[in-house]
Amino acid sequence: MSDVLTPVQRHRNMAAIRSASTKPELGLRHALWHQGFRYRINDKTLPGRPDIVLPKYRTVIFVHGCFWHGHKDCRYYTVPQTNTEFWMAKIARNQERDQEVWRKLEAKGWSVVIVWECQLKKADIDSTVARVAEEIVRNGEAYRDAQQERRKVREEYRQERKERKQREDALMRAIKRNS
Repeated sequence: MSDVLTPVQRHRNMAAIRSASTKPELGLRHALWHQGFRYRINDKTLPGRPDIVLPKYRTVIFVHGCFWHGHKDCRYYTVPQTNTEFWMAKIARNQERDQEVWRKLEAKGWSVVIVWECQLKKADIDSTVARVAEEIVRNGEAYRDAQQERRKVREEYRQERKERKQREDALMRAIKRNS
């Protein structure tokens, strides 16, 4: 089956597809804002420029379009009938890039939440927002626990260094007295 649009029309159509502040993303952002979460959007300092960044909870959220990121078993993801090889390769590369970005973010200590476009349709948005909010809070608690553990370890290390220094000073005084 050939394309029903002319190449110029198809180009104009594809060029109009936005990569940031999409309708599903805006819907999720508004819902999170109303639940009291404060965030940054498209942070350039993080790998992959996550759609939503919640530094307080050390969590990033990506809102993926079902077509562009190849959402398996989703009715909104179908491989185009024209230029199939190109689209299959493009979507596969998008998925590889997604995995690479997630690994980089997790290596930097960020928790990654993925929300699919189909999960933000009117019928599912409430349950999706509840799930995301729960994950954000859980990630924030884990982050705070890890921070406290690091503080505890640092304090123990400082105390150990202080005691070692006191023992060394006492030993040096004893050596000087005996000399």
